[in-house]
Amino acid sequence: MGRNILILKGSPREKGNSAVLADQVAAGANETGALVTSVYLHGLDIRPCDGCDLCRDSGGCVIEDDMQSLYPKLIAADAIVLASPVYWFTFSAQLKLCVDRWYAFQANHWQEISGKEFSIILAYGDTDLYTSGAINAIYTFESLARFLKGRIVGIVHGSLSDVGDAEKNQALMQAAYSLGKQLAAPQT
Repeated sequence: MGRNILILKGSPREKGNSAVLADQVAAGANETGALVTSVYLHGLDIRPCDGCDLCRDSGGCVIEDDMQSLYPKLIAADAIVLASPVYWFTFSAQLKLCVDRWYAFQANHWQEISGKEFSIILAYGDTDLYTSGAINAIYTFESLARFLKGRIVGIVHGSLSDVGDAEKNQALMQAAYSLGKQLAAPQT
């Protein structure tokens, strides 16, 4: 049975550059026998955490929105891939809302998403990691993985300003595809 890979797409554009690269990850993973679930976050009703801390007692988030359907997917995943354009020096709001709601795993439930493999796909319009702010998204991603005692499998990123730029960058397309194959391979 193949590995279970969850891809969370944080672009507001279904065919944006980060989404195209995420699809390459999915293609590589599928070819290697993984079960891939891709979730387009922009179309979901995910509300911000309201800090009520009821998840400490209830064991889960009490906000009734589309995040409820994502919690079981996060738990079931062997690997989680975050894909996002860089907006205002970090993840998109769509991805940040989703990640913030992982707070509901507190109160002795962190083990449900701890120890997984993590990867990130980033597309930014500026010339490099620092002037674009993508470095902030990477630092946040690395901190998230470290907190969850996860293993970072890969980081694929590139300067992709206009719609369609990802398809023109064969090196990035291949890096994303190879990341998918790597995530799908049995871990030893």
